[in-house]
Amino acid sequence: MVFDGILLAILVGFLRKGNLKGFGDLHIKHGWVFPVLLLSQWVIFLLQNKYELLGTVSNYIFIGIYIVGLTLLWVNRKLGLGIWLILIGVLLNFVVMGANGGRMPVSLEAAGVLDPAYGQALQEGYYGKHTPLTEDTKFGFLGDVIPLPEFYPRDQVISIGDIIMNIGIFLFIQMLMVNKLQTRNRWSLLRKGGEEHVS
Repeated sequence: MVFDGILLAILVGFLRKGNLKGFGDLHIKHGWVFPVLLLSQWVIFLLQNKYELLGTVSNYIFIGIYIVGLTLLWVNRKLGLGIWLILIGVLLNFVVMGANGGRMPVSLEAAGVLDPAYGQALQEGYYGKHTPLTEDTKFGFLGDVIPLPEFYPRDQVISIGDIIMNIGIFLFIQMLMVNKLQTRNRWSLLRKGGEEHVS
């Protein structure tokens, strides 16, 4: 859902007459690490069912990825409210995963909106960083228990942390596309006004 949230935020930014120049001015400390973390999760997802050792330790790798991600978000917390919300959302996901062996619990009932093969894959082995939600699950309410409504173009089950994180992504991108543009326009007008006053 993260990619959906990014695309939606950019679309709204353009509808609000924003632009992408703010991304060019953005300075994220150690920002190159974020795509590496995403790529690492994707590689593990592809290979953990093929290699038993990787499947056995993948939960610990996921926890490590989250710890690095949380650290980077904390380091960049001064970039605004959006980053704080992303941090809180990721932290909530980390808490429930950490309490359940490094995997995100998924409600099989909520997952009924998905392809039946997904629920079967969950019960038979590893599926990404997910595991079925059971009576023994800790903090189950923080897991993937919220099915997206039917009008949403893709069938997905998300967590409270995902929602907060996507709100943060939306606000952060609006800040880059619209708020910074408005600030630049105000400074431009002030400079022009000062030049006219001097002349």
